[in-house]
Formats: sequence, C-alpha cells, structure tokens
Amino acid sequence: GERLRGLIALLVMDRQLKFWEAIHEATDLCMAKDGAVHLFGLGVPDPTGVFGTTAGLQEKYGTDRVTDIPASENGMTGIAIGSALMGTRPIMVHQRLDFALLALEQIVNQAAKWHYMFSGQMRVPLVIRMLIGRGWGQGPQHSQSLHSWFAHIPGLRVVMPATPYDAKGLLIASVEDDNPVICLEHRWLYNVSGPVPESVYRVPLGEARVLRQGSDLTIVSYSYMTLEALRAADALVTVGVETEVIDLRSIRPWDERLVLDSVRKTGRLLVVDMSSKTMGFGAEVVSTVAERLWGALKTPPRRLGFPECPVPTSPALAQHYYPRAVDVLTVASEIMQLEHVPSAVLPDEDGQPLDVPDPSFSGPF
Repeated sequence: GERLRGLIALLVMDRQLKFWEAIHEATDLCMAKDGAVHLFGLGVPDPTGVFGTTAGLQEKYGTDRVTDIPASENGMTGIAIGSALMGTRPIMVHQRLDFALLALEQIVNQAAKWHYMFSGQMRVPLVIRMLIGRGWGQGPQHSQSLHSWFAHIPGLRVVMPATPYDAKGLLIASVEDDNPVICLEHRWLYNVSGPVPESVYRVPLGEARVLRQGSDLTIVSYSYMTLEALRAADALVTVGVETEVIDLRSIRPWDERLVLDSVRKTGRLLVVDMSSKTMGFGAEVVSTVAERLWGALKTPPRRLGFPECPVPTSPALAQHYYPRAVDVLTVASEIMQLEHVPSAVLPDEDGQPLDVPDPSFSGPF
C-alpha cells in the first residue's frame, strides 16, 4: 500500500531534488515528526553542514538536538548507543567511513548485539551515516568501501542508496527501524538529481528495485556503480542484448527473491561491486545464485570489483584502478560471447581523470 502510493507519486511528479537535498529533507521530516530523533557528528552544525545534508538544522531544532562532537569516534558512538537504549533515535554522521573504523568495537560488539543478548527486551534504534567514495587523490585512508564488513555482522542493517528517491525513503525507514542501521552514501551521488515526493514515504529495507527490464543478462549493483551499470546496459542494447539492471538498495538484508527471479529468467549474472572482489559482497550474491539456481545458469556468474591493492593516491594509478561502464561492458561481452565490445557513451571522453567525477556530476567539493 504505502510502497505503491510512493511509486505512483514518483511517476506522476516532476519535483526534482539532488541526492544531498533528499537526505536533508528526510532528516528534517524525521526530526519534525519525532522529538526523540537527534543528530550529531563532526561538522554537523558547520555552515557547509556535511556537504549540505545537515545545514541549518541546528538553527531550526536547537543545540540539544543537533550537536557537534569531539574527534572521539569510539566514545561518541558509545554515547549514541546509550542514548538509543534509553529511548532516543540518534542519527550519527561520519564525513568518511574511514573515521568510523575507530568505533568498530562499539558498532560490532555493542550496537549489533544488545537486542540479542537481552532476549529482545533491549533495542538500539541508531542510524550511522557514513560517506564513501573516491575523489581528488584522497588515497587509501579516505576512499574505502567496506560495506561487506558491516553486512557480515548479524544485528546490523546496511543500506546503500543510488538515487535521491531512495536516499530519502531509506533514511526515513532507517530512522524508524528499531535496529542499528549503517547508511552508506557515495560522495559522487550527492549532486545527482531525481524525482522525490515532498511527503513522508519509506523505502523498505531489504527491497531491491528493477531499474531496467531485460531478458538476456542480469546485472546486480548498488550505490554509485548502479549508474555505471545503467550506462553499460544502454550500450548493450545497441547490439541486441537486453540487460536487466537491479539496484539492491540494501545489502543487509538483501533481496534474494528479486535477484533469483531475474537470473531464473536470463540465465546469466554479473555483480558490479565497488570494493575488492576477495571476500566482497558480490561473492555473497554469486554464491547464493549458484546454490539455488545452478541448473538455470547458462554461463558461470561473474563479479567485477576493484583491483586487489589499496586505493591509490596518484591520478596516474587511479586511471587503472576504478571500474567504469566500459569495464562492465567488457565482462558482459565475455558473458554474452560477443565478438566486439560495444562502445559505451561516457561523458568523460575528453580524458578526464577517473579520480574526478565526470561532467554529468558536479561534486560537493
């Protein structure tokens, strides 16, 4: 019911928001609706407001509900967990996922486990927003995508929106969820625009979405790499390959049913990840499909991810590190046994470095 109404509203409206504006609007709506929601993190009250996502909220809701924090990630995460246990719904923000590594003990050993250890009598309704993604030579300590780490932990939920619509709907659903939720936002998506209803709506955690229908090949992706998968699908159709593109949106829980239904139809699978292939989330999708649909597969399932080395700082090395639509096309062409790789229409044909967003994106910094 609610999901259908949200999709209908999305189809009939032309209201456009940027990804960061959708996050800001979701936060504002949650805080207005529920006085138990409070927001804190390094730089949250700054004039730039974490690239706009928290700007002006302290002026609106006061310093008791919107708070800057000291550079003590582990201690502050403990405070957030304690606050959630006492009945609030905190939203904690890290401007880099890498900063949250200092709080892993709190996230993994405390937030994820209290509900289980106390027989369901305790809950930790905590949202931790973490920014991920590459750019401008930030290198191995500021560009990591470690979503598979968090998805490995029972008790945590993990969402990775790719569109402004999902950024708003998933954040609202996450704030209202009684479990700790890790919300991973890719910086290169922040200025991407899309239709977003003005009302409160929710995107259920664990529900994927088919962004493009197809019968020949299933491509599964999430977050920024969904955009590259769609570009590849546009090129594949020029040579007669109809590609079904699935945006998972959540990776814990993830929508096994939708993926299995698609692969049962196409018989072919490519998972496009944005981290190292070894022990990555793509392996979870591939293994699930292999276990459940071995007889339906026409070709071995494939994965695409980052090379097996840390993220480079050098622009020259970055040119050979990050997969793009052309790399998706190369693997897809091998799966489909095409004689030639179709040409991808990329907006950076002028030779713009891969460590800088293409001209279709104007980044937050």
